[in-house]
Order: sequence, then structure tokens, then C-alpha cells
Amino acid sequence: MTRTITALLLAAALSVAALPALAQEGNSSVPPTPPPPQQSWSFAGPFGTYNQAQLQRGFKIFKEVCANCHSMDYVAFRNLADPGGLGYSDAQVEALAATYRIKDIDEQGNPTERSGRPADYFPAPFPNELAAKATHGVAPPDMSTIAKARTYSRGFPWFIFDAFTAYQEQGPDYIAALINGFSDPPSGFKLPEGRYYNKYFPGHVIAMPPPLQDGQVTYDDGAPQTVEQYGKDVAAFLMWVAEPKLVQRHRTGFQVMIFLIVLSGLLYFTKKKVWHELEAPREAAHGQDLAKTTI
Repeated sequence: MTRTITALLLAAALSVAALPALAQEGNSSVPPTPPPPQQSWSFAGPFGTYNQAQLQRGFKIFKEVCANCHSMDYVAFRNLADPGGLGYSDAQVEALAATYRIKDIDEQGNPTERSGRPADYFPAPFPNELAAKATHGVAPPDMSTIAKARTYSRGFPWFIFDAFTAYQEQGPDYIAALINGFSDPPSGFKLPEGRYYNKYFPGHVIAMPPPLQDGQVTYDDGAPQTVEQYGKDVAAFLMWVAEPKLVQRHRTGFQVMIFLIVLSGLLYFTKKKVWHELEAPREAAHGQDLAKTTI
């Protein structure tokens, strides 16, 4: 019975795995989706840290471009001053929050609007999901965790190497590639009206138009003002949004590893000391027995 159930589960898994291939085979006009190019990130690896300048550039892109359609519901203005993040001061955060209008309720229970405060969360561009769908056809996803939610399968044997290299940047790689992946559809590809072609998006049909163009966002630090650079910067910022405590987590993990190494050494030498004291009388008694046997 157990073998039968196992065989059925294996067959079902193989059937599900084969569905994308069958769909691809049934529609030859859909080109395969290439894996996003692997980028070099400052926060990669067990000792990675965020680049403050890059995070600030990415936040500027989000504020000027992405926030027109996408929400960031789980981030408050005060988080921009958190250690290991964008490096803004409390005064800068307070001034930034004041530029936003927040819907609130007054003391009489009536709806009102006021200037933002550091404790407020970033306001959404639409009052609800239905309003977003009515504007864009589909509701743009929230950006709070998108750098962890959007990923791709690297397949065999890469996922084995990833376990040893601590590669966890599939999300930022995908976001950067998606922003740079817009192009005209290949010959024979049927693109629905009001949709756009992106070679890194699954199925290649995406509702979002190309969000960025060269020179669209002005940088103050001399960084290249290109779509390629924009994609990297906003992907890094969204990684911070999804993992704001990454630097602290890396630091804590390093401290724990040092503690475990020191503890292992102490336990080893303690074991040597204890067993040496127990084995010394036994060795002496064994020597006496050998002497008696020789006599």
C-alpha cells in the first residue's frame, strides 16, 4: 500500500513538472524564459552590507516612479532612519513624512487629511484593490516583500552550489532583469492589446509598461542615469525593504559562529582534561598488572 501511494505521488509530481514543457510545446511561438543575469550585490554573502548611496538612489526611484502605481504597506517613514539602512537622520525623515498627505479621522470621527508623521506608513496610490484594477486592469503588487516573493528556479546543479555559496539574491536579480527586459516581441508572438513584452517575465506578457528610461531620474551623486543602473538601484532598495535587518542578522550570525567555535574548543580541552584524570589511574593499574605477570 505504501509503495502504491509513493508511486502515485511520484507520478503526480512528474506530471506537474511536465506541464510547463507541454504548454511550451503546444505554443511554439512562446520563446523560453532565460534566467536573469546574476548581479554583484554589496549585501550578498554572509558578510554583506547595504550600500547607503545605492539605497538612497533606489528610494528616489521608488518615490518618483514606482509609488505612482505600487504600494509599500509594511514600511513606515521612521524605518528610513533605521541602522544599517538608508542612513537618513530623524530630522530628514520627519521632513520627508511631512510632504505626504495622510488620510485620518479627527476627534469627531470625521475623515480628514493631515501631514505625514514618522510613525505613519507610506500611503498607497489607490484607496483599494478594485480602484487599482479599474485603472490598470490588474492590481499592481505591493512592493514590501516583492524582493523575497519574486524569484526563479536555477535548476540542477546550481541550487546545490547555492547552498554552499549562500546565494539568496534571486529576487533582486529578477527585479533588475525585469526592469531591463522590455523589448519588442519576436516574430510570430501574439501580444494582447494593452500588454507589453518582457523576456524575463514568465510567459513574457506583462501589464506594466516600461517604467524607466535613460535620464528619467536625476542622481545627485554622479551615478549613471541609465535604465541598467536604475534597475540595480531600485532592486537593492526593495531588497532592503524586504530584509531591513539583514546587516544585523549577518552580524549576529558571525558572532554566534565565533561563540560556537570558542565553545567547541573549550569543550574539547575540558574533555581531554576530564578523561586524562580518569585514564591515569587505569594506566597505572595496568602497568602494575603487567609487572606482576612478568614476575
